[in-house]
Amino acid sequence: MKTARLRDRVAASDPGLLRLAAGLRTVGAIALSLAVLGLLGADIRHLVAGAMTAMVATFAIREKQRSSQAVTLALGLPVALASVSLGALLSSRVVAGDLFFVVLIFSAVYGRRFGDRGTALGLIGFQVYFVSLFVGATVSGLPTLYGVLGIAFLCSAAARFLLVPETPAGLLQRLRDAFRARLAQLVSAQLELLDAGPDGIDEALADVREGTARLHETALMIQGRLEEGTSDAAGARLVQRRVADAEIAAERLGLLLLSARSAERADTLTLHLPGAPAPRAGRMPGREEATATVRRDLEALRLLVLRPPSGSLGTALSQIRNRLLGYREEENVPAAPPAVQDVFRGIGEAARAVLGLRIALDGPQDDPDDSPATARSREELDAEDAVIDAGEEAGAQEEPTGLGRPTTRAAVQVAVGSSLAIVGGEFLSSQRWYWAVLTCWIVFINTASTGEILVKGYRRLLGTVLGVLAGIVLAGLVGQHTWTAFALVLVLVFAMFYTAPLSYTLMSFFVTAALGLLYTLLHTYSLSVLLLRVEETALGAACGVIAAALVLPVRTDRRTNDLLVTVLDRLGEVTEAAVDQLSGGSPVDLLDQARDLDQALADLRAATQPLTHPITPLRARRDTARYVVALLETCAYHARSLAATAELLPTHPSITADPRLRRAGRRIGHNIAAIAAHAADEHSAEEIETGPSIASLLETEVPGTPRFGRVTDRVLRHVQRLDETLVGLARPLGVPVAAPKR
Repeated sequence: MKTARLRDRVAASDPGLLRLAAGLRTVGAIALSLAVLGLLGADIRHLVAGAMTAMVATFAIREKQRSSQAVTLALGLPVALASVSLGALLSSRVVAGDLFFVVLIFSAVYGRRFGDRGTALGLIGFQVYFVSLFVGATVSGLPTLYGVLGIAFLCSAAARFLLVPETPAGLLQRLRDAFRARLAQLVSAQLELLDAGPDGIDEALADVREGTARLHETALMIQGRLEEGTSDAAGARLVQRRVADAEIAAERLGLLLLSARSAERADTLTLHLPGAPAPRAGRMPGREEATATVRRDLEALRLLVLRPPSGSLGTALSQIRNRLLGYREEENVPAAPPAVQDVFRGIGEAARAVLGLRIALDGPQDDPDDSPATARSREELDAEDAVIDAGEEAGAQEEPTGLGRPTTRAAVQVAVGSSLAIVGGEFLSSQRWYWAVLTCWIVFINTASTGEILVKGYRRLLGTVLGVLAGIVLAGLVGQHTWTAFALVLVLVFAMFYTAPLSYTLMSFFVTAALGLLYTLLHTYSLSVLLLRVEETALGAACGVIAAALVLPVRTDRRTNDLLVTVLDRLGEVTEAAVDQLSGGSPVDLLDQARDLDQALADLRAATQPLTHPITPLRARRDTARYVVALLETCAYHARSLAATAELLPTHPSITADPRLRRAGRRIGHNIAAIAAHAADEHSAEEIETGPSIASLLETEVPGTPRFGRVTDRVLRHVQRLDETLVGLARPLGVPVAAPKR
């Protein structure tokens, strides 16, 4: 039990064990290289060169298929040999060497336009040239250095394919485990929200908010790995659908719990806006028995998430599942106030989503202990699974050309910045000027705006300063104990890769501390050298920011506006298609559209980090950016819910479309387009339409017509909240709101 609990915690904290695998794979490659070179009697310089090359050859390759990884690794060796050869040949020719370095940097960044392989080969070429400068490669020593590089690449291949192998199917399985663990953690946080007192509800809500975001993050990671990790497109779409269902059901359950604890219905925005205060809280209405039952059922739901179908509980697990799925039938909902009954229904829908996820991942699991409600849920899921097909591939999008292409623009910027860094670095040190160039290069990796480069440069400088202090301490402790120093380097390298996705500052800290130890091994350690490292880092970061700000600049607000338009376009597509299908239109591929919306929103969230960073002096702008992103996440939640409901129509004869919904969808579509037009052009004259509530738009003048159909009851709240959120989004974006029409 303790082992399973620990495994779940690790899976939840590191989805897919991606960070752990990256750290172990890189450390394994370095350790293997050191072992082979040590047995061959290599000196310290060649040991350092082999270790650094093995590290580069391992982390540079990011392709998903093993065959593609092998091809890129094989192509990387001649690139590395050519790079180290030119580094040795040009080491004594200052001007020619500097010019070649600038050309190499331009080519390495420009190669990103050719995908993962181009990015990897460019990274290998640049970093191995840097290695040649670091160890002082000479022409006479090239034959030995060739052998060192060859051994390093072979050890990298052994670590990747033998020591720490990774297959797309295995990675996807680990991501599924992470999704299950994070779903269980979210249910645990919802339990804390249920029991939290007035003084602890804000903290409990923050945990629910964080758990919801972490679950969504894992869902996006799964979606990015489905095509490679499943045997067929239909299977990939089935898993994608069930993951989305579970995510929506869990988020909705949290909202229902918050509403039941509040004096009024909770706003969906509360689950998406960091730091938003909890609604006025009280005890759940009704008798204590109802609250105790909700607590019992949440614990049962968590157990249902964590336990495999063949767990040790026997029929007890079937009884738990039957009870929770029974809440989907009105006659089985316990007597309680309406808000609490909604919580029971939400638990039932979450249990159904968990059942669907298990069937998608583990195959059909007929159980003789099924209750009628559970059997009906299985039939519904089977009917839905039968109609899921591969769909059609999205059409190719028109790509920018020339200097408008992001890779070309970034290549020009980093070439200019590196030129400035070379000149300035030579003034600081004629021997170690390349540190400034390295920093300038690194701050441009995975950045797309001036603000992102500024934040990344600041984080690298902070991590370097702290790493210098650590390097001084470690170098003093290790002295000239070679293998002790290498052992510490391996620990620091593992920490660097394990923390890289979490904190760029921590990664820079571990890199600098490791370099301090390598300097010690090369007998070039001194306090002045490490202080020079800080100066060169600051210079390189400054040159990168200057180049980004003056050469073909992409301002942060321009990039965020472009991404905002993309998010709104995707939101409009999903909403229009879902409402049309709910109104009786022909079925369309809503799964891929919802995934595109999620990815666009993730890109926007990443691009706003410079605006929301704690050091930004523009507090009002920071709060506005957070508020806008939270509103868009709220819109995306309701759009995903509409899409999930729309996809139920073809397989559920008891649910029928309501043509009146199309009337309500027109206003929402117009408002999304108006906000997008204003984001693209602040002088746009488009206005937000307001007027009667969505419910009133569905009224009919025909006597005897039912007020709402079953599907309308299910989606009306999502449509209403989406309409209200769009009006709320207009205010911070400065979109004018038209007066309501009479």
